[in-house]
Amino acid sequence: MTTAAQRPATGPTVVTVEVGDPRVAPLLRELGDEYSTRYGKDAHAELARYPDEEFTPAHGGVLLLLLEHGEPVAGGAFRRYDGTTAELKRIWTHSAHRRRGLARRVVAELERTAAARGYRRVYLTTGPRQPEARGLYLATGYTPLFDTGADPETIGPLPFEKHLTPDAQTRKAPAP
Repeated sequence: MTTAAQRPATGPTVVTVEVGDPRVAPLLRELGDEYSTRYGKDAHAELARYPDEEFTPAHGGVLLLLLEHGEPVAGGAFRRYDGTTAELKRIWTHSAHRRRGLARRVVAELERTAAARGYRRVYLTTGPRQPEARGLYLATGYTPLFDTGADPETIGPLPFEKHLTPDAQTRKAPAP
């Protein structure tokens, strides 16, 4: 099932999809390849760590894609972490479309959707070899739950959180 979300005057269309939607395959393939390159092992198994249904509305989650001309250029998901917390997963921008603010838009859309579904907090982790992701979360108001002065390699997954405000559910994501 695919549902279209609001489309800004310019920029990609936001759609909610199921993990099995064929347009999700480039996201998972490129993420797996990137993780494997950065961490030196087959990281595709990490992408299969959670059952697909955890990213469906029925289980408290969502998977969003940003589409341009019908093709996925960015995406991301959240799953239910606990009764008040959504956990962001799989934030991705296609390698040919980076540096356009698309990941910021994905994060904002996920936050808006999570707030609309009653979540009051967002939690996430990113890997120590993903400085771009770390920078994204710091720039979008996430609080690091680790010592930012420490060598990331000594920490392991880098945890972040953000408390959602009631206006988050009505706030529109910025256009790229």
